[in-house]
Amino acid sequence: MQIAIATISAIPPSFDDDHRLAEALRLRGADVIRLPWDQPGVDWRAFDAVVIRSTWDYSARREEFVAWADAIGDRLHNAPDLVRWNSDKRYLQDLADDGVPVVPTLYVAPGDPLPVLRDEVVVKPTVSAGARDTGRFSPPTHDLARGLVERIHASGRTAMIQPYQRAVDTRGETAVVLVDNEVSHVLRKRAVLRADEIAPLRADGLGAAEAMYDPDLVTAGAATDAELRLAARIVEAVADRFRYVPLYARVDMVAGDDGAPLLMELEAVEPNLYLDAAPGSVDRVADAVISRAALHRA
Repeated sequence: MQIAIATISAIPPSFDDDHRLAEALRLRGADVIRLPWDQPGVDWRAFDAVVIRSTWDYSARREEFVAWADAIGDRLHNAPDLVRWNSDKRYLQDLADDGVPVVPTLYVAPGDPLPVLRDEVVVKPTVSAGARDTGRFSPPTHDLARGLVERIHASGRTAMIQPYQRAVDTRGETAVVLVDNEVSHVLRKRAVLRADEIAPLRADGLGAAEAMYDPDLVTAGAATDAELRLAARIVEAVADRFRYVPLYARVDMVAGDDGAPLLMELEAVEPNLYLDAAPGSVDRVADAVISRAALHRA
């Protein structure tokens, strides 16, 4: 059984989830290789399964990335159609239209008039990762927020504006990780954005927000029944939309003003699953990958 783990060349040395997954797959009898997704000359369709993991630079070259995904076809996990949809955060509107409770979001495309801003807001692009070009702004810094919208537009991207959710500061985010439509583990994530600034980026091969490198940013957590129900509902909605059960998905939620969970983001392209935070999670992912690969050998 031949399995490829898609990554990038600029992975921080401290990140070992891909290595741990590769070793778990080898223990199950698979031949495994880790390859940058954009490495020339790779015959990706020669593998029984290609698993997207740490392809964290894709957002800067999204069209190239989704074309790569399309070329691999049904051996890719998650599936190409899901990757295309989930790699632009306007998917949140689709889920909201399906009745999923989502953090209220205003989309501002290039050429659209800049809206009147009220209270504290978060601004980010619809195509981004690692909190790049993302900021949090209270009313005294709304000019900085509008400047960020203009910068996003200058790059040809659509901006999204959301009210800042206070529960991020008090309770943090809840992230429910599902593997093959079953809850694998739950994570707790502290606030990434500091008030009244665009998130500073680290000058390395990834260029993610500095806060994303904090080893204590994400820890093992617990979810309420309402959060677990919402996570399951969202993944089931995705499965219905694409006739494909995601191999992996991380559902990031925050408590709204009434305490009920709201979807912040559904991460189904290349989420960090924080396998080191949850005993047994790497085995659950490896078992699911082997099952998917076996389908292509049948």
